Amino acid sequence: MHAPATPAASTAAPAASPWPVFWVASIAVFLVSLDSTMLYAAFGALRAGFPEASAADMSWVLNAYTVVFAAMLIPSGGLADTHGRKRMFMGGVVLFLAASAACGLAGSEGWLIAARVLQAVGAALLTPASLSIVLAAFPASQRAVAVSLWGAVGGLAAAVGPSLGAFVVDVAGWPWAFYINLPLGALSLWFGAGLLKESVKPDARRRVDGVGMALLIVGVGALALAIVQSESPAWARSELIVAAAIGIVSLVAFVLWARATPHPLVDLALFRHRTYRYVNLATLSFGIAFAMMFFAFFFYMTGVWHYSLPRAGLAVTPGPLLVMPTAILTGRLAARLGHRPFLVGGSLVYAASGLWFLLVPGAEPAYLSQWLPGLMLSGIGVGMVLPSLSGAAVNRLPAQHYAVGSAVNQATRQIGGVLGVAVTVLLLGQGVARHDDFSPIYAGHVGLALLTALLCLAVDTRPRAA
Repeated sequence: MHAPATPAASTAAPAASPWPVFWVASIAVFLVSLDSTMLYAAFGALRAGFPEASAADMSWVLNAYTVVFAAMLIPSGGLADTHGRKRMFMGGVVLFLAASAACGLAGSEGWLIAARVLQAVGAALLTPASLSIVLAAFPASQRAVAVSLWGAVGGLAAAVGPSLGAFVVDVAGWPWAFYINLPLGALSLWFGAGLLKESVKPDARRRVDGVGMALLIVGVGALALAIVQSESPAWARSELIVAAAIGIVSLVAFVLWARATPHPLVDLALFRHRTYRYVNLATLSFGIAFAMMFFAFFFYMTGVWHYSLPRAGLAVTPGPLLVMPTAILTGRLAARLGHRPFLVGGSLVYAASGLWFLLVPGAEPAYLSQWLPGLMLSGIGVGMVLPSLSGAAVNRLPAQHYAVGSAVNQATRQIGGVLGVAVTVLLLGQGVARHDDFSPIYAGHVGLALLTALLCLAVDTRPRAA
């Protein structure tokens, strides 16, 4: 005979809202994404601050961060799963903030690049842990919306970064492109200490694949070096061919090592999932196009139309302002319809923006009629695609692979950004850019966006049953 239920036992306590946890986790991700694109606007100021360095040399302030971030993201996903997600998140935020302060204090190009490497390690530790914290906080029925909004926060920050960077750098100087991280990061630490809980107790220890990490860093870094320095008189053609060969061989060795070792940096079994495989290829192509578009924007505005840096930052703002509302609407609809319609449609909209920039703007400034329409198209396209790529990547993976699967997807986007920056510096960074120099950039933008749409046609992103 069962005892009658007491009122305390029969009345369930109301579940705590997951949204405070979401916003604490998202503040840090906002800073990481902001930092990845803010330096597009600060690039000219950095070159002026270190006049002995060439454009190709200074590109490593961006690319050293991105290469290390990409390589470290993947083991960080496993570390978050097995050593505690709150622990990895909080430790990553602390390291990111300390390295940001070191970047602002840098007195030489080498010091700045070294501090950016440490900043990348902190960013990599906190990013996959943040997504895992968000996923654990929400019931299955709300995860599609939560993941899309989490991706939207990162997408908005990446899109707002150039315009905010232009304003901050012009008003306060390039060190404040790094110091700006400190107050928001401190808020994330303060609230995170009380709100966040360890969502998974570690039950297995995973080894960090140092060999795989080194091969990935060398492979991507050597290829970026070969691209960005290909027009530099400081490098002989034979040296660049050797660098490219080292990059290709290292990446092939990375794949072979991942197949042979019992604890690889990237579990290649993830790519047996058709959707995951094609989403990551789409993420790579879109990441290249995204970096090319934003980096080229400031070259065009300041070099061709002769805008001041604050005016260029203001000019880019309408596009990013469309990212967040578009992403929120897309996330809600994707919860019912799946991500594929928005991935394909958004890629086509993004291709249309590249076609506009290729055909319409001239050498004389005409912002409202010649630039703004293309910028609005790009904002809508980015808002549809970026968060949907994040959501689609983990949509069909088993729950225990969320953190690592998301980390590989984010790393793929970062690698695309490295290649996009390298190509842009190659085409535009060797001297004063002219109007005609931008045609290959925007033709590549269109081609990569269409490739993204084609790849996304092959994915299955119907909503997973709760």
